[in-house]
Amino acid sequence: MNGFTGTNESHDTNEDQHSQYNDHYSSASDEDNDAVEVTFDPSSLYRRKSSLIYSETDGPKFAACKSKAGATQCLVHQFLEGYRNENRKNTDREQNDNTHVTTTGLDSYVEPKGKPASPQVNGSPKDLDSDASTEAGQPDQESWKKARLGLDHNEGLNSRLLTKKQLTDMAWGVREMSRRLGSIRLKFKVRSVFLLTKAYDRELIPKTRLVAKWLLSKAREVRYTVYVEESLKSCEEFDTPGLLQELCQEHNDSDGVDKNATKKSLENRLRFWTEKMCRKRPHTFDFVITLGGDGTVLYASWLFQRIVPPVLSFSLGSLGFLTKFEFNEYSEILSTAFRDGVTVSLRLRFEGTVMRSQRKKNQLTQDEYTDDEGTRRKRDLIEELIGEERDDEHTHKPDGTYEILNEIVVDRGPNPTMSYTEIFGDDEHFTSVLADGVCVSTPTGSTAYNLAAGGSLCHPDNPVMLVTSVCAHTLSFRPIILPDTIVLRVGVPYDARTHSWASFDGRERVELRPGDYVTISASRFPFASVQPQGRRGEDWVKSISAKLGWNTRQRQKNEGFNQWNR
Repeated sequence: MNGFTGTNESHDTNEDQHSQYNDHYSSASDEDNDAVEVTFDPSSLYRRKSSLIYSETDGPKFAACKSKAGATQCLVHQFLEGYRNENRKNTDREQNDNTHVTTTGLDSYVEPKGKPASPQVNGSPKDLDSDASTEAGQPDQESWKKARLGLDHNEGLNSRLLTKKQLTDMAWGVREMSRRLGSIRLKFKVRSVFLLTKAYDRELIPKTRLVAKWLLSKAREVRYTVYVEESLKSCEEFDTPGLLQELCQEHNDSDGVDKNATKKSLENRLRFWTEKMCRKRPHTFDFVITLGGDGTVLYASWLFQRIVPPVLSFSLGSLGFLTKFEFNEYSEILSTAFRDGVTVSLRLRFEGTVMRSQRKKNQLTQDEYTDDEGTRRKRDLIEELIGEERDDEHTHKPDGTYEILNEIVVDRGPNPTMSYTEIFGDDEHFTSVLADGVCVSTPTGSTAYNLAAGGSLCHPDNPVMLVTSVCAHTLSFRPIILPDTIVLRVGVPYDARTHSWASFDGRERVELRPGDYVTISASRFPFASVQPQGRRGEDWVKSISAKLGWNTRQRQKNEGFNQWNR
């Protein structure tokens, strides 16, 4: 992961402070270097201006970028890199002062583990094998070997491959960055705007057209490039030819305007996105605007699996826990956001990976095999995940990774009987579950399926995982809350009667056969949600009170109580 350049400025208690960060991504070309301006929010009552200072003695120092940031690096990781490099300097300083502190038990790999066969990486053999030679787990092809080399610079590295210490540091870094971003405004040089709406909703398409027209209007000082879904290109309600004609007429009202050039320019500025573009070139978009409900915001998270541009969501759905802005004021809201900047909240996402059971040598049936002595043995998922494993025998391999904002659910699917699953946390077997399913939710998703299954409401700033059973076959299985610094695994044992199914934010559904499991860990790529100015934690409480009618009841009557009490 590459760093970014910045300038240090002194703090003034009477004036807003600005710092310039180089944003290496632009809508037009990867070669552009647009700046991101960070402005302290003077109205914030939660953080003082000095809260951005990393240490008590030094100002906000950020790493110099020796090379251009990769096209797969997100803005959040650019900020984190600055603090990480400052951390390294502080660590080096401590080592020079002979104050090095060793933490035990945190450098072991959760999954995979096992001694690699002839690792071709830099470093001494002692360093390479010190935390992995005697512990069990599942080597994940060759990718984990590369984790030893420049871990912070590998955008493709899955969070489940981090050591316990690395996962803890990553989760802490994202939370700390979210806390700091809560009291500053980020001014992006927005050029490319991504519009997302329900393409099948005939009530929302005209509103999407209205926003697109406003962004492309001649009255805008910046010539925005607007992307709408490709299906709207031929949609009668959106009327692309009519929209371009209206915009051309508006621009051609001025004297001396080349009509052909204006038409060509507008056609070039109104573009159409596909899911492939979101996967391959997410850095093309500077800003995301959603028009719909919470489902539309979840779809935005699904489209941008790694890099997530800032998402500003207009409330045009049913409940709206994630939609923060009223559409009737869209022109004022967008003008203020582009002119004065936005406050960004980082929502924790989970990374879920499906791990497929591999056929063992001398395997007879799905769950039986013969060992070297010819003895017939049964395969045991618990033994394979937390027990000893031979170096030349890998029991599982990955089969798809997904970033989710709400929850991962492992359930019985179309089976008429309940599912049987095993739950593991790091290197421990937690419990066996006989139920319709298990829901592992983010704090953001606590008000979704987790709530319906009887789980707890959880403030989105909490660094936790919520595990809730769905119609468990025992009354003693209560919802549990786990830290987000563990790697959770939910698997189907080899002797299960039926298969199970895993779903990711309700958009991808994958069958889990006996022996398969799903890893769930905190994602290195949080969801950047734009928040209204001056509203932070209390906004969530107001949302559950308004949307769910939380703890509302008819008030007790007081007539005649005093007389009766006498």
